[in-house]
Amino acid sequence: MRAMTSPTPPGAPIRVLIADDQDMVRTGFRFFLDAQPDITVVAEAADGEAAVELARKLRPDVCLLDIRMPKLDGLTATRLLAGPDVADPLRVVVVTTFDLDEYVYGALRGGACGFLLKDSGPTLLAEAVRAAAAGDSLVSPSVTVRLLKHVTATPEPTAPPRPAPPTEALTDRELDVVRLVALGRTNAEIAAELYVSLSTVKTHLSSVQLKLDARNRVEIAAWAWQHGHAQPDA
Repeated sequence: MRAMTSPTPPGAPIRVLIADDQDMVRTGFRFFLDAQPDITVVAEAADGEAAVELARKLRPDVCLLDIRMPKLDGLTATRLLAGPDVADPLRVVVVTTFDLDEYVYGALRGGACGFLLKDSGPTLLAEAVRAAAAGDSLVSPSVTVRLLKHVTATPEPTAPPRPAPPTEALTDRELDVVRLVALGRTNAEIAAELYVSLSTVKTHLSSVQLKLDARNRVEIAAWAWQHGHAQPDA
């Protein structure tokens, strides 16, 4: 493992930790992300155990974790850093070669706020880092709708399903926002589609999150699919 800088003050670029067992992947990610004016790579790790140790020590703004790593896999590392039992969770984006439903499902249920395939391209990688740092989520468009269908069709065997809040708890506009979240839209895309401001979208999402007792927009989207408030694009 390699720590590259000390924690940066507020207002500084987004601080990122990269964990992947392939040196070439870490080098490529670091090269591209460090070239962004608003992002800086503060640490690298070649295995999940080192990633957790460094993340807890440096508390980066965003952790990019591969799934298949030695010592500790990325899904376990994600739960340790961002899971529901973590008092002060970090923001984790899982980046992997493997487009497998169980990986996507496990990562997001484990607390990850994003899931990208390595072939998604550098632009989407930077967008995912920015979204995570801002408290948003980004999932590769190629897996978004399929992922949500899988999440709703495969409840966790160890956890009883939550009772569904009454539909009346959400306003019509909140339901519009929820539907678009379930289809993988970003906040900016939702604002454009509904002809409202970005701050209005964020206000609606905050209200929805409270009403549904959802930890993040992924759980909001899953709720939408579970209760018939999302329809995929034709």
